[in-house]
Amino acid sequence: MHTRSQQLTALDRLLTIMDELREGCPWDQKQTMQSLRHLTIEETYELGDAILENDLQEVKKELGDLLLHIIFYAKIGSETDDFDIADVATSISEKLISRHPHIYGDTKVANEKEVAQNWEKLKLKEGKTSVLEGVPKGLPAMVKASRIQDKVAGVGFDWEQPEQVFEKLQEELAELQQEIDRNDQEKMEAEFGDVLFSMINYARFLNIDPESALERTNKKFIKRFQYLEAKAKDLNTSLADMSLAEMDVFWEEAKRL
Repeated sequence: MHTRSQQLTALDRLLTIMDELREGCPWDQKQTMQSLRHLTIEETYELGDAILENDLQEVKKELGDLLLHIIFYAKIGSETDDFDIADVATSISEKLISRHPHIYGDTKVANEKEVAQNWEKLKLKEGKTSVLEGVPKGLPAMVKASRIQDKVAGVGFDWEQPEQVFEKLQEELAELQQEIDRNDQEKMEAEFGDVLFSMINYARFLNIDPESALERTNKKFIKRFQYLEAKAKDLNTSLADMSLAEMDVFWEEAKRL
């Protein structure tokens, strides 16, 4: 691994390259925070994919792409004298110090849960009116639900045991079934949302990240389905011309593989 001096040198090189690109490259000159936003989101998802695949070389590359975006935003901020990369680093450093009084102060904590609770209490002392203020509105619904539950748990609004959450999930499933029997579409949707919210909460008690779990299932399904498509091609036929029983043979084969 590199020394701290080598790491700082590498970061300084990236800052210099960013200066040069902003000065001489027509594409880089044209970019704004608004134009970079959707690219940053895309890079974040690509990093998430690499982490799920446990491809560490790809993780390294995607972290580089994200770091470039951070440097880019800071460069744009410096051009309007609003902030630069030093302000960004100083701001997060000061936040980390103030949010970790058990490291940089006299506060005592027994475990990770107490750290999370202190974190939320400190944010309220800093002027926030709700622990949910920090949940971005634009998050995907599943990620948002997970963050909401994490944050309210941080101030003690939580179940005590996983069994209680599972009972709540069963209760929500029963209520969904009632609305299905009544064929009330609007209430079905509402109850379905409650079921998903309870499932995400239960995942938290099982130390499962629901977004990662679902994405792993997505990837698994895609691989199996593409195996099915390949087998159909080998038989010079299409899936549309195969029966479900025929497709199921290859599906089970894909599962075994």
